[in-house]
Amino acid sequence: MLLRPVDEILQRPFAAIADLIHTHADRRPGRAALIQDARAVDYAALDATMDRIAAALQRDGLKPGDVVAICAAASIEYAAVFLGGLRAGVAPAPLAPSSTPESLAHMIADAGAKLLFLDAEVARALDPVSASITAKRIALDGSNAGVHLNTWLTPVGAKPAPVDVQPHWPFDIIYSSGTTGTPKGIVQPHSMRWGHVQRSVHNGYDGEAVTLIATPLYSNTTLVSFFPTIALGGTAVLMAKFDAAGYLALAEKHRVTHTMLVPLQYQRLMALPDFARYDLSAFRMKFCTSAPFSAALKADILQRWPGGLVEVYGMTEGGGACILEAHDHPDKLHTVGRPAPGHEIRLIDDAGREVPRGEPGEIVGHSAAMMTGYHNQPEQTRAVEWRDASGKRFLRSGDIGRFDADGFLVLIDRKKDMIISGGFNIYPSDLEAVVRAHPAVADVAVVGVPSNRWGETPVAVVVLEPGGNIAPEELRAWVNSRVGKTQRLAAVEFAERLPRSPIGKVLKRELREAYQGKARILP
Repeated sequence: MLLRPVDEILQRPFAAIADLIHTHADRRPGRAALIQDARAVDYAALDATMDRIAAALQRDGLKPGDVVAICAAASIEYAAVFLGGLRAGVAPAPLAPSSTPESLAHMIADAGAKLLFLDAEVARALDPVSASITAKRIALDGSNAGVHLNTWLTPVGAKPAPVDVQPHWPFDIIYSSGTTGTPKGIVQPHSMRWGHVQRSVHNGYDGEAVTLIATPLYSNTTLVSFFPTIALGGTAVLMAKFDAAGYLALAEKHRVTHTMLVPLQYQRLMALPDFARYDLSAFRMKFCTSAPFSAALKADILQRWPGGLVEVYGMTEGGGACILEAHDHPDKLHTVGRPAPGHEIRLIDDAGREVPRGEPGEIVGHSAAMMTGYHNQPEQTRAVEWRDASGKRFLRSGDIGRFDADGFLVLIDRKKDMIISGGFNIYPSDLEAVVRAHPAVADVAVVGVPSNRWGETPVAVVVLEPGGNIAPEELRAWVNSRVGKTQRLAAVEFAERLPRSPIGKVLKRELREAYQGKARILP
């Protein structure tokens, strides 16, 4: 149950997440806050470490609103630095280690990061661009990647100067994946994160919650589950790297109650032959976001995995979100649910006009949880904004969807992935659903490629099941016999795997570029 002081704090319009950890350290000092492998840090120790980190940042001249970059594998030290930065009013910019060295250097410079917290693996990756990075380096893993964290910290018992965190201050800067170009820094205010914490009580987060963190700490996907856990005095169990069997063993060992996973992780977990032998009865709620989540997979999870299942549809930028409580709406698994309380979703056409109910349109959203803007990119910020006749600010998602008769949102496709062939709109997700229905197919992505006759034409990149035995032309004919004339595939290509981001999104830009790089223009 929630401790009464925390319950009262949650009723406030705003509170700083870092301040709540003081409360937990006072009331339940021995409660485990962070667990990784055989290590555990309780709230008393976490609170003290956050003080030392905040004091060290202040000693180094960082002020509220300044930025530090963190680029490393998930660890207790990573989480402590993030939280300690918040206590000092400093905004962490968590960066993906999988990014190219050039992209990392760009993001560090764009954020204006004064310090870079990293590990040995990231330091090696940055070697080619190290001369362009001026941020002071601090090693989280005890390596020679920079000044050792323990050396950099202020002495045990040090206290920072108090900081009165304001709702509009930047909480963090989350960089977009860069799958469609140069990553953009999404500035999320403290008020946005506080809203996430307040809503989390509805999903069973409290001081007894145990959340298994199996997605990277640089991802907004992870943070919307991590911060409610810590803010409410629960325990976060960290996995530096996901593997399905290891995940289930940890879930059973720690009596995990909550988790946030991407569809690809759920797929791998449910495919394990011995899934049923693990005791997952402590689960209260499971979450999913970030990539298309098939109705069949949702149904399988509901049948075999205890606890509720919630799909969250929204953007890192904020705006409107939709929630599908799949356990309450098993007949709506093909949708992403209805707008969350306090969130407004509308659909617009290419001219910015709202479309009639039932018609497809670009999804735009408004809520109290919205980014301030893209860091240092006012034009990009304006480009993603849409305002209604009253001037209310919405954010464009770039996704195409439609509402069904019950007000549930059905996703159709990404606007940028839509193929316009001979003047007809083709949604790759429609074709992908047909291709996946073939028993030889394990995975598929459909992309548009240049065509002399049609402008664009669809091509399917297919991963076969082990032992799958079918020729590309045979599969193409099978698909084309089941779709409309304007949807027919121009080609089928086989691949060993689809390129994906660390959180499971298919990198369609890479597929398009690879196909075009073969100097093919279809007739």
